[in-house]
Order: sequence, then C-alpha cells, then structure tokens
Amino acid sequence: MANHDPIGDMLAKVKNAILAKKEFVDVPPSKEKLEIIKILKNEGFIKNFKKMNDEKNEAKVFFRVFLKYDEAGTCAIFGLKRISKPGRRIYKGYKNLVKLYNGIGINVVSTSTGIITDKKAVEKKVGGEVICSVW
Repeated sequence: MANHDPIGDMLAKVKNAILAKKEFVDVPPSKEKLEIIKILKNEGFIKNFKKMNDEKNEAKVFFRVFLKYDEAGTCAIFGLKRISKPGRRIYKGYKNLVKLYNGIGINVVSTSTGIITDKKAVEKKVGGEVICSVW
C-alpha cells in the first residue's frame, strides 16, 4: 500500500517552482491546501492564488499559486519544511510553539478552530498538529 502525502506534495511543488524561478505553480485542490495557501497569502509569502479549470477537461480543477519575487529575483519564501507527516504526527501545545527565525517565519498549525498560524494559535491559546514551517 502506497503512502500519500498531498500537503507534502504541494510543498515540494512550491519548492521546485521557486528553484526554477517559475512565476506560478499549479496545485491539485483540497480544503487543507486552500487554507494553507490562504495563510501564505495573508502572511505575504505569495502574491495571489486563483481557482482554475483545466482547458482540456472542464471538470478538472486546480489552484494556481502566484509566487512573489523582489526586484533582484529573490523569492519571498526562503524555505518550506513539512513537520508533521502521515507516518509521524507532531502535536504541540500553544505554550510550546516556538517563533521561527525570530518571528520572520511561521508555523502552520491545524487546531480545533481550523488551520491557522502559530501566532494566532498562541493568541487563541489552542495547540494542535504542526503541519509545516515557512520562512
């Protein structure tokens, strides 16, 4: 039986697109991925995203994530790391959520109130599964 990690696949696609200096990356849809993409947009790591239909197959839907670069060509995302994996889940209480790179980076946390950043989790005083880190 094959293991499948759709969030890990999405993060790998974004990493590869950054290394190739692509303007955008296409990601298959899911509710969790949409929430993570919204967080990346709100935190300023990506320009925008858009829900698109495939030209050949109208029933096929995907998210197009537009990456953010500065004038020098440096991407706003310096690194992505999958923390909690299907084989090993990592849970943290709100007191144990550490700042990433002195607050420059974020941890994306799946809580009982939804998928939020570590900063909001500390404000709401809720812990949960640490999905990934972005800096």
